[in-house]
Amino acid sequence: MSNDPRFFAFLKERIGLDVASVGEAIIERAVRQRSQALQAQTAGEYWQHLQSSHDEQQALIEAVIVPETWFFRYPESFVTLARLAKARLVEIKQMRALRILSLPCSTGEEPYSIAMALLDAGLAPHQFKVQGMDVSPLSVERARRGVYGKNSFRGGDIAFRDRHFVEHGDGFHIAERVREQVRLQVGNLLDPALLANEASYDFVFCRNLLIYFDQATQKQVFDVLKGLTHVDGVLFIGPAEGSLLGRHGMRSIGAAQSFAFSRQAEPQQPAPVFVPLPAPIPQRSAAPLPVRPRPFSTAATAQVIPIKAAPSDAAALLSRIATLANEGKSLEARAACEEYLNHHPPAAQVFYWLGLLSDVAGSALEAQGYYRKALYLEPQHSQALMHLAALLESQGDSAGARRLQARAARSERADSEHKP
Repeated sequence: MSNDPRFFAFLKERIGLDVASVGEAIIERAVRQRSQALQAQTAGEYWQHLQSSHDEQQALIEAVIVPETWFFRYPESFVTLARLAKARLVEIKQMRALRILSLPCSTGEEPYSIAMALLDAGLAPHQFKVQGMDVSPLSVERARRGVYGKNSFRGGDIAFRDRHFVEHGDGFHIAERVREQVRLQVGNLLDPALLANEASYDFVFCRNLLIYFDQATQKQVFDVLKGLTHVDGVLFIGPAEGSLLGRHGMRSIGAAQSFAFSRQAEPQQPAPVFVPLPAPIPQRSAAPLPVRPRPFSTAATAQVIPIKAAPSDAAALLSRIATLANEGKSLEARAACEEYLNHHPPAAQVFYWLGLLSDVAGSALEAQGYYRKALYLEPQHSQALMHLAALLESQGDSAGARRLQARAARSERADSEHKP
């Protein structure tokens, strides 16, 4: 019953979710779970209940939204933020507190990371305030609790946990001095009146959200974000979203691996090197491992260290490629891909990673070639399908993009049906 297009349209209207970006299977599974919870026998019966219950509408949205976040995700962006914040205070002669916005803030890891980064950089509490916002009341409530498990602390350097958390039986509690810097609330970016009475923000974090929208919704959301960001402010986005902002007149500030954009290009800045994360599609067995960020690591030129691979370590090398790319080491990731191809038979996942690395570096034709190689080896590789579709869409081939999106959705549906 759950492939009823009415549910796709409902989520598109309420939160802007483009079904092609996540695959029909994700939405179908959420509808099926909610229908079973209410013991609805048919799609029509559940639809009627959904239309009459605000609580159920929110429950379906919560079932679709699966927060995936941790403290100091994309660590270089926080290093860049600290540097920019100090410079910004000088520019405004410290006449007011800096205003920073994090949305969607999910369960609070990002806004609290912002606060911790600035406090550790030497800013006084009165010099900045952080606003966190998310469409999910459940996520906001968890953020307000400020209690986190070990999954929120990833990477080899988690020394910040000793400085800013207190461990209790139910988890790690955020320190009050950090909590006081962050205000949290529920809000929807599709609301035209969002923060209408608020002053603009010096820094806005909106990461890995635009990729879930179609082009029309992306433009709508971008206009809101631009209005929220001070004319001299900086917008931090996700690794795969740089080309989207570029189409709307934003330019990278040139800080490698920070994914930071301003309204005007900075003169004589080096071209940024963007490193992608996995596509926002459920990961298959060959998918990369979670990101291993290194909080407060300094941005340095990557040194390519050849990785010697024995014929038996294909899976380990695939994981190594993913880790290098996710840590922002694009040159090393490319070298690892080449090392894999030199020691092992061609693999779709390797060509997919090479496509992503080329894509976000601005080499569209090269990326297209790699994606097609991945699809030659694995015709239903949903991640390669989605990224190739995005490339075709940007080149004006909307029909070709829709065909690939449909293939990706069918692939995800088939994967879902075969799972126990």
